[in-house]
Amino acid sequence: MALALSTMEQAFWHQCWQQQQLGFQLAEPHPLLQAHLAEVLASKAGALNSIVLPLCGKSPDLMFCRQFLPVTGFELSPIACHDFFSEQGLGVTVDRSPTAAPDFVHYQSSDIVLWQGDFFQVPAALIKRSVLLYDRAALIALPAPMRRAYADKLKQWLALGASLLLISLEYPEAERQGPPFAVLPDELAQLFSGYQLTLLQSQDITGQGFGRRRLATSQLWEKIWLIE
Repeated sequence: MALALSTMEQAFWHQCWQQQQLGFQLAEPHPLLQAHLAEVLASKAGALNSIVLPLCGKSPDLMFCRQFLPVTGFELSPIACHDFFSEQGLGVTVDRSPTAAPDFVHYQSSDIVLWQGDFFQVPAALIKRSVLLYDRAALIALPAPMRRAYADKLKQWLALGASLLLISLEYPEAERQGPPFAVLPDELAQLFSGYQLTLLQSQDITGQGFGRRRLATSQLWEKIWLIE
């Protein structure tokens, strides 16, 4: 049986959006995405037809990705979905009982689709071939037990030939409690056992903070990986 977010877990994330506790939110597309997305897509020689962003919130990365391919995002919060289209000035149609995923709400603009609901319950009908998955702050937002279930969900796309562009965060774990959580290379290798992990770039952001937060750690690194 697929994992589903508990009522308490869903309430936590809904509360973050209701109270606008958006410390993970960036004002601009992530620099590591800007640096590597075009080259990753070029290396696939046109084999990919869309970009999928799990747990996407209202990230500006959605708008950056749409410059390259149609975009699909998955997000729990209806506030995030509404605010994204409103703040970007995009026209949108909303279907509250889509045939392909009755437990989700479907938001559609010209080249961006958001599915609002529990990502862990995404049905097989929405898991497509030939996509690039992009994760900037989803894996690192989850505690260790849920990271395993989340990676297993991503592997449903990877098993169909998808590639995954993932940004991880590293800091001395004894110095703070997440979220965001430190996810080290050994854990990534375990989560995605059987797949090739290629480190594209490491970036020292010690003292610069993460999103809107300043994390009081002696070291802070972001790393972008290609997993396929």
